Amino acid sequence: MEILLATGNPKKIAELRGMLEPLGFEALAPDDVGGLPTVIEDEPTFAGNARKKAISAARATEKWALADDSGLEVDHLGGAPGVGSARFAGSHGDDDANNEKLLALLAGIPAEQRGARFVCALALAAPDGEIAFETEGTARGRILEGPRGDGDFGYDPLFLFTEAGHAATGRGFAELTAEEKRAVSHRGRALRELAGSLPELMRS
Repeated sequence: MEILLATGNPKKIAELRGMLEPLGFEALAPDDVGGLPTVIEDEPTFAGNARKKAISAARATEKWALADDSGLEVDHLGGAPGVGSARFAGSHGDDDANNEKLLALLAGIPAEQRGARFVCALALAAPDGEIAFETEGTARGRILEGPRGDGDFGYDPLFLFTEAGHAATGRGFAELTAEEKRAVSHRGRALRELAGSLPELMRS
């Protein structure tokens, strides 16, 4: 069964593919269908933006479409960068600039006040554009004083996973293998919530 991934971010596509294909789904990128219409991500919540992208992609292609909207919420910054995570420093997707800005805003803030969480909202739209399933996953941690690890993307090099009781506890997201990260990440948790319902949803 095919699912169109309604994102242009190649690293998100790779991560979602890595989770979906072992479940027996063929994950299509926008390039596989000739591209997708541009969607203005102007909703105030992750869920709203994910919903908007999934509906647009499904209606444009008449395929099942899965959209993700995710980002980082930092306690000391009142939940910022939030839905503006990708363009926190101005240019969309400039990871280095976003990380530099985050570190500058938290300069001098002690570890116990650097709490943060990653949030991922997923929305699955049927080929007619109706939303069939929505869910959200989170991962709790804190912001490091400098980057650690050389894996993954976005704010991962600055995010220390702190939830108790996991093999990854006390390690940075960029220090984890893809499999280790999927086990505890916001996106991995959200997708596992969706995965159990996918076969039934897509056969209906």
